[in-house]
Amino acid sequence: MERDRRLAGADAMRAAACLLVLIHHLVLRIDIKQVDPGEQSAFVIARFGNFGVAIFFVLSGYLLARPFWRALDERRPLPDMKTYAARRAARILPGYWVALTAGFVLSLTLFGHPPTAELAMRYIAGFLLMSQWHWRTFFPVEGNGPLWSIPFEATCYILLPLCMLALHHFSRPLPRFATRLLWLGTIATALVLQWLIVNALQPDDVQRGWQFGMAGGAKEWMPRYNPIGFFAIFALGIFASGVETILPQRKVVLFDILACLAIAGSAAALVSAADGPWEAYGWLGVPYSFPLFPIAIAAALVSLAHALWLGNFLDNRALRFTAKISFGIYIWQDPVISALKVLFPSAFGPIGDNLLYGWLLWSLLAAALVLVVGSLSYIFIERPVLLRAHAVPR
Repeated sequence: MERDRRLAGADAMRAAACLLVLIHHLVLRIDIKQVDPGEQSAFVIARFGNFGVAIFFVLSGYLLARPFWRALDERRPLPDMKTYAARRAARILPGYWVALTAGFVLSLTLFGHPPTAELAMRYIAGFLLMSQWHWRTFFPVEGNGPLWSIPFEATCYILLPLCMLALHHFSRPLPRFATRLLWLGTIATALVLQWLIVNALQPDDVQRGWQFGMAGGAKEWMPRYNPIGFFAIFALGIFASGVETILPQRKVVLFDILACLAIAGSAAALVSAADGPWEAYGWLGVPYSFPLFPIAIAAALVSLAHALWLGNFLDNRALRFTAKISFGIYIWQDPVISALKVLFPSAFGPIGDNLLYGWLLWSLLAAALVLVVGSLSYIFIERPVLLRAHAVPR
């Protein structure tokens, strides 16, 4: 699986995803209405850096599904589930658990939240990767909001082999392209379930909304934000992986052109969402301009893997390093930015009369600190466990 992660363009996409989310959280620290009118549009678009979450889900499905598609195509058993589970756990749990615990401690100390049974319940649900099923536990801790997506992705990690097992059972006599068409049925099933969830599981309106804090925000997001809807995004990445594996392995200029068009399409989908709510709800309430934006990212990943120049050009040393520490950047950005704001109340505010200049300087400082903390997280927490997991024989 490690070799599959080095497909051309994948590192660039991972780096772009984590940097987009970082930009999103930095933009949240400024009151856009106070920015000069000529600069507001750039901030409005930058706030949609939350689309990086969708890139992560598409990319994960794209990379993790490759061994399963190969097994299906070669009529051999699916990848070993113990190895798959061990490597997925090694990839996310050490860093996630440390960041989760740090966020919980910070929420009770630096951020000043009183200890309550509900905070403890949320932390425990997050620790067990079960916080994604109810709005009360949606955000596992007050001190690290982005961690909500990790249990969502863990659900996708479980659904991937289960769905592939079913596909393996029903697709044995079928040609390769037919198995890809069958996978579209999996996406359709996820969307039907999304429709049922959105229509049947609406919470009440009591203290619903971001004005009531993270719990109110979670109540506002759910049920449109739910693991099944996000699996539909993840499953588009799986479908892209199935398409990529049946394409000829030759790299041709045509795919450079297609990659440019797909990247431009994803950028257009992001920019066009700027006129609406920043969740950019798409079909059936699935966020991030579903399905247009995830499809564009999936198409870009397939094209970059077969592009003659662009994929390797984008996977330069800087972006590959950023991709390597991307998980650390993602899980530590919010506590670092929030801690700066608490320790320095004027952070992200104006310097003199210049709000933009002050925000920019503090954002550069915060981004540098996030990169340092993300690097330390990778070196001392994530990498030792990953090396041990990959040393275990299949």
